[in-house]
Amino acid sequence: MTQWVYKIVPAADWQQMQVDGVLTPQGIDARDGFVHLSSGEQVAETLAKHFGGQKDLMLLRFDAASLGEALRWEVSRGGDYFPHLYASLRHQNVAQTLALPHCKGDNFLPANWPPEETG
Repeated sequence: MTQWVYKIVPAADWQQMQVDGVLTPQGIDARDGFVHLSSGEQVAETLAKHFGGQKDLMLLRFDAASLGEALRWEVSRGGDYFPHLYASLRHQNVAQTLALPHCKGDNFLPANWPPEETG
């Protein structure tokens, strides 16, 4: 059974990740010392809370197992367990990407979100 985790990034960061092979931690990730990720059920709230009004966003999907022991589920917002990665996100581990449409200040997930969490 596959468990998926997600990272929302500006499209420019995704493009740079393709060149560099890794995502350089910025903002809250650099400050906190780990990469903030979300489960499928957490993506919509993360998008609204941290990316409101931003354009040109990408959603990166990762098989949690591919991230190894550096991935930890820790208590965060609202007492929920969130996936935190204590390593760099590598391009080779990206299983899928999704451009997030932007309209009237909001970013939208597909109508069938979240996707099937097993694979």
